[in-house]
Amino acid sequence: METLKAKNKETKKTTMKISGAEAIIHCLLEEGVDLIYGYPGGAIMPVYDELYKFQDKLTHILARHEQGATHAAQGYARVTGKVGVAMATSGPGATNLVTGIADAQIDSTPMVCVTGQVFRHLLGSDAFQETDIIGISTPVTKWNYQITKASEIPEIMAKAFYLARSGRPGPVLVDITKNAQLEEFEFSYEKCTGVRSYNPVPKPKLDAIDAAAELINNAKKPFIVFGQGVILGKAEAELKALVEKAGIPAAWTILGLSAMDTDHPLNVGMVGMHGNYGPNVLTNECDVLVAIGMRFDDRVTGRLDDYAKQAKVIHFEIDPAEINKNVMSDVAVLGDSKKTLELILPKIKENKHDAWHNEFKEKYKVEFDQVINDQLNPTKEGLTMGEVLKEINIASENKAVIVSDVGQHQMFACRYAKFNQSKSNITSGGLGTMGFALPAAIGAKMGAMDREVVAIIGDGGYQMTIQELGVINQHNVPVKIVVLNNEHLGMVRQWQELFFDKRYASTVMTNPDFVKIAEGYHIKATRISKRENLKAAIEEMIAFKGPYFLEVCVEKEDNVFPMIPSGASVSEIRLK
Repeated sequence: METLKAKNKETKKTTMKISGAEAIIHCLLEEGVDLIYGYPGGAIMPVYDELYKFQDKLTHILARHEQGATHAAQGYARVTGKVGVAMATSGPGATNLVTGIADAQIDSTPMVCVTGQVFRHLLGSDAFQETDIIGISTPVTKWNYQITKASEIPEIMAKAFYLARSGRPGPVLVDITKNAQLEEFEFSYEKCTGVRSYNPVPKPKLDAIDAAAELINNAKKPFIVFGQGVILGKAEAELKALVEKAGIPAAWTILGLSAMDTDHPLNVGMVGMHGNYGPNVLTNECDVLVAIGMRFDDRVTGRLDDYAKQAKVIHFEIDPAEINKNVMSDVAVLGDSKKTLELILPKIKENKHDAWHNEFKEKYKVEFDQVINDQLNPTKEGLTMGEVLKEINIASENKAVIVSDVGQHQMFACRYAKFNQSKSNITSGGLGTMGFALPAAIGAKMGAMDREVVAIIGDGGYQMTIQELGVINQHNVPVKIVVLNNEHLGMVRQWQELFFDKRYASTVMTNPDFVKIAEGYHIKATRISKRENLKAAIEEMIAFKGPYFLEVCVEKEDNVFPMIPSGASVSEIRLK
């Protein structure tokens, strides 16, 4: 085990003799945790017994499935910026956490998962509900550790929270054997402030800042692509200042969405497979590409051998492992995005690039005429997903937190939802986890009770975690749920239509009565299928004070465009 840096050795520690199970609770409280999601079972029961005694200080939300617990913890973390906490028993309880852990790892979400484990002497014996969760979770955690004696608990828990939240955030798993939960020891707690050989935030190099500033100042066609690193670094104001001072058009990745007001005149839209026409095409025409807090995911870049080859690339990034991983950088600016943008701002000259910006406007007009107008202002009979988002924007005054699942509706949400506040777009980006939205919306609402939280879900993903309606019912969580029902696995069906000669293999859905299911959980529910009812239904939903379920029956074979076919260049984006 790595040695923790010594800190405040002169401070006298307060100790008390308690069980390992109670120590876990005290560790959580010391880290400021007041809300956790989980599911009890035999191997974690001592901790749950202690939880019962601390109900006035620590709220536990019983998920209906352990995966739901992790997604709820993710939603809470994403909207608050705090560490989300999930807890489960051993065996299937622990393995059911893995999808949410993997999702948090690839999307850089701070989360600590606590799992129970069989007694130490039974490890490796194939005991009842024993799985090697350390081995299973190693590829998808920032760090994990198995505690086998109670005295390890304070140091390991402190380290877990430090690693989860520091630098590039991520999930940490702590597995605790049952004997360690039952043993008594002298407990004291000291927060972790550093770990040997771990440098969470690289110190910015001034020569890189100078080189980046020179490229930006001399650019004729500069272009910024910003990702979630701006939000994680709390650098929204600095990003806006850079964009406005240098007059640079800027586009978002799906996890960067809401870092900058969607209606800002220099915010030109979304990059990626279903992003906007202009930002994708003009990526291959800019002379300087400034990537801030994004990792050049393949859904953003398309075919790498034809991605921004004409441009000088500046990469602002906190994680050295992302530099030159997919796209080679001419200048790499390592460090926290807030700090590095603060350093470069004084070196940036006031500028405008009106002619260059007009190229984005012209491309947008083409996209509006061929794609956007038909989505937002349709004349065909069937309802479109785009017009549903448009009405939600209007009713919520662009202030809602939008939590989307994965599929066509996700892309429509990321394209058409409007935001004027950061931490407003919550979705599964890198892993693309169907079933994410419902539990994540629960966590988001619990983390931001003063904000409207609207879950946008397809009929496929909704049924993967539909049982979490039980949490909404039990705790009266006032989240708004919109299921866009096209009776298909829409995104897969779209690919089958475009690339598999309309062979709709296993994508047609025979769905239950979603309204009756919601009503069975005592949630107010309604269904609409006509355009004339859409506006009033959404207004009623937003105005309603409690949880609300709205099913919108949309056109069955509507497609989300533009689209960059898999393996194609960003320049080969299709409008139809």
